[in-house]
Amino acid sequence: MAVTREATTPQATKTGSADGTAARIADLAHRQEQAAVAVPPRRRGALGARERIERLLDQGSFTETGLFVRARPTGDGARRPDGDGVVTGYGTVDGRPVCVFAQDSTVFGGSMGEAFGEKTVALMDLALKTGCPVIGLNDSGGARIQEGVASLALYAELVRRNVKASGVIPQISVVLGPCAGGAAYSPAITDFTVMVDGVSHMFVTGPDVIEAVTGERTTAEELGGARASNSVNGNAHFLAADDEDALDIVRDLLSYLPSNNLARPPEYAPAPAPGGAGLDQVVPDRTGQAYDMRDILRAVVDDGELLEVQELFAPNIVCALARLEGASVGVVANQPLHAAGVLDIDASEKAARFVRFCDAFGIPLVTFADVPGYLSGVHQERAGIIRRGAKLLYAYAEATVPKVTVVVRKAYGGGYAVMGSKHLGADLNLAWPTARIAVMGAEGAVGVLHRRELAAADDPEALRARLVAAYESVHGTPYPAAERGYVDAVIAPRETRAQLCRALRALRGKRAPMPERRHGNIPL
Repeated sequence: MAVTREATTPQATKTGSADGTAARIADLAHRQEQAAVAVPPRRRGALGARERIERLLDQGSFTETGLFVRARPTGDGARRPDGDGVVTGYGTVDGRPVCVFAQDSTVFGGSMGEAFGEKTVALMDLALKTGCPVIGLNDSGGARIQEGVASLALYAELVRRNVKASGVIPQISVVLGPCAGGAAYSPAITDFTVMVDGVSHMFVTGPDVIEAVTGERTTAEELGGARASNSVNGNAHFLAADDEDALDIVRDLLSYLPSNNLARPPEYAPAPAPGGAGLDQVVPDRTGQAYDMRDILRAVVDDGELLEVQELFAPNIVCALARLEGASVGVVANQPLHAAGVLDIDASEKAARFVRFCDAFGIPLVTFADVPGYLSGVHQERAGIIRRGAKLLYAYAEATVPKVTVVVRKAYGGGYAVMGSKHLGADLNLAWPTARIAVMGAEGAVGVLHRRELAAADDPEALRARLVAAYESVHGTPYPAAERGYVDAVIAPRETRAQLCRALRALRGKRAPMPERRHGNIPL
């Protein structure tokens, strides 16, 4: 309505006119209160959307955007709640800016409508403009059916923002309930996904639809539960016990990451490792005996702290964020406790994505190799070990961040080449005296090279033992590789941390210009 001259005078304000400033401010406060009214979550023990944001961010730092955005009208009498089922805004974590959105499952089941999508897309645009991480707290049933194609259009708009932000700002998805249909694709593109055990579910098609279409019976937990997504298909990176634990994981993860691709990761006061003297006894004398690679890693990194990524998926390789002298590093290491640390399809893809993430955000890579090679077998070949195993080769060769490798024990065949070798562009390569760098292990090599002699021998086992010992003395050491400059230094295990710290200090100003191109064509 038109504002009269009298209504804007100081006297009119004092008398409490409905159009006066005081009345309008009171109306604003009432609207804010009504818009932010919390509805109890449907699941016992779960937090509401705003509660989740408050627990994630520094106290009092959250500024909400789009509070009064309302759902688009879909018919007479249709509900049009303020906020439209998603809370968006910005704040800080440990004093560093972040953008965050939290889907509210109490409003239309957390489904995405047009206004909901526009709010989320606007937040993504803000994060890109300001160069800060974006965190999505997902709890949604998918597209809002009653809004039709507009909902689908906004999913595509959101994915386009995810792709635009990829490698520019860190993107973290936290799945705190269902994440079904189109809602699942955005987390799949983001850098890290956290899921809550027994609560989170992520799939394109739910169990009921699958049974109706294919006749297969399954449950939501089997199909896309948090454990299945962390251990079976690798769709998720971290498994949390509850909402609180999931948010703690995000805060911990952010402490290792830069705000964007032009910033350095945060640095902290250097902290010592638990002690490296025990490293001299970690590798067993018997070549085939397993040990836990994490014992080595914890004895090298600051405070012995590792934040493992996809810990439950492809356990034959370890990918973790850690610190050396207070600075973030990405660690990739074969794990002899599982399948002798062999590289299979899952391990290759897991490590390749981690290497590319670290490279995108300027996080140096430290590789620990104890690998018998790529896994052979009919299933692996038919499933595409050549194409999919090549992803790790591509990732290491493409990476321009400082790269330092330590060969701990076995480095055979293609495994030697791919695990951060000089030939893929590693800057400094170290080896322990226990390293064995060769085309294959002694037993296999003798079987191939001397099969006729062994077949004709009176005592083939005695001959085999002598030939294996001879092969080991020549090829079962790091020194032939060191002679050719493929290994920069052979070091005592207890010196590993000191050598890595010196190497990373020397490489801090590394420059690695690349040829001009739109982008490479990784073997997807």
